[in-house]
Amino acid sequence: MKGFGIHIEGLRKRYGEGNAAVDALKDVNMTVAPGEVVGLIGPSGSGKSTLLKCLGAVIEPTAGRMTLGDEVIFEDGWKIPDLRALRRDRIGFVFQAPYLIPFLDVIDNVALLPMLAGKPNGEARNRANELLEALDVGHRAKAQPSQLSGGEQQRVAIARALANQPPVILADEPTAPLDSERALSVVRILNDMAQQFRTAIIVVTHDEKIIPTFKRVYHIRDGQTHEEKGLGAGKSEF
Repeated sequence: MKGFGIHIEGLRKRYGEGNAAVDALKDVNMTVAPGEVVGLIGPSGSGKSTLLKCLGAVIEPTAGRMTLGDEVIFEDGWKIPDLRALRRDRIGFVFQAPYLIPFLDVIDNVALLPMLAGKPNGEARNRANELLEALDVGHRAKAQPSQLSGGEQQRVAIARALANQPPVILADEPTAPLDSERALSVVRILNDMAQQFRTAIIVVTHDEKIIPTFKRVYHIRDGQTHEEKGLGAGKSEF
């Protein structure tokens, strides 16, 4: 993919009007390249959740510009007519809880999004199998979510996020319920997947176990972003 993974300039989000107005985001600037994983950290109430919802086209920013790949998707208003298709096809989501569909087996959980996007069942299931194998859970393809460990469930959730080959993945506290070993394993997987599929990944986290692994970190404070190199800069294992 050419251009940015995602590029944000001067993003703002205001709730309410007049004296009751609250600026949740004041001036957010961020760039994440294809194949890169960056951390987004900040205290509660700093704007992390609002920013993630704007990036995921869940809520509309008040002002600013967002570019996905080579296409401007927001500039003082949405430039994409079908936000539902945007979220389905071009933005992957990984949450703190895997949110796997309990009555579908693992492969169908991963294949569902491509099928909804119009891919033939066979093609969608082949893609799902490839991802599950890449994430070392291919042998669990026919298992039900309830039969998986927490780490396996999160790997399946990552496979699902990659199923439509989105240029961007937004990961919201993906390691919070995991112990140190499994949390670091998830970070390694995200880095491997980012490089393999040229996906730009933003990880929102409070997890002190994984913050040192990021080569770049964006702090968000009072609705504004501040970039710094992460403690993991130059560490080849991540």
